[in-house]
Amino acid sequence: MLISLAGLTVEILPRYPELTALCRDYTAAPGATPDFSVSVTEEEIRAEGTPGDGFTPGYLETLAVYRKLCERALDRGRLLLHGSAFAYRGEGVLFTAPSGTGKSTHARLWREVYGDRVTVINDDKPLLTVWEGGVRISGTPWDGKHRLSNNLTVPLRAIVLLGRGQKDEIVPITPSRAYPYLLGQTYRPADPARLAQTLSLLDSALPRLSLYMMRATLSPDAARVACRGIFGDEAAE
Repeated sequence: MLISLAGLTVEILPRYPELTALCRDYTAAPGATPDFSVSVTEEEIRAEGTPGDGFTPGYLETLAVYRKLCERALDRGRLLLHGSAFAYRGEGVLFTAPSGTGKSTHARLWREVYGDRVTVINDDKPLLTVWEGGVRISGTPWDGKHRLSNNLTVPLRAIVLLGRGQKDEIVPITPSRAYPYLLGQTYRPADPARLAQTLSLLDSALPRLSLYMMRATLSPDAARVACRGIFGDEAAE
């Protein structure tokens, strides 16, 4: 099957039906020419986990395929950064943090507060495209337990490093301060050459973005504080 995501057309050769079902909303137009092809072996599937421990071979195949897809996409300036991403008035915002911090909750609060001004991009594993004009963020079928994504690409305006706090506050930070946090949320291939590509793309992306550190409660006011910090008082009304 052919899928389209992040401006790429990728041929995927599924072994199990779970992968076909996962990618059905990202099917490419008939006759599209693939940028590259991805398939995995049974050995690569088993390397993702042990079937019978709550994982099916089909689910493990989805993980193995995305791992290989992300490695191949590095050649074309695409980078996986773990987080919950949405568009506000057409510009992308990415909340990133260790699992369980509240990324999805904060993205949901923005949707509740700002309604149709907010569009989901991806709730778990979006792709960033780094190019001479800036950074774009795209949805993918690998969209977390809530299955929230759209097959769209928008300019990425800001990355927010999220943490829990007793009050809601957001402050700009420098690329050098953000780098170690973001490196921890980036997919880092085991192959040294692929890892070097990852680090190079991250180095190139950060100076082109607005970067923030946020400590926040899980209240709707957190969305308002974050929106004013990123877009200004007038844009957040």
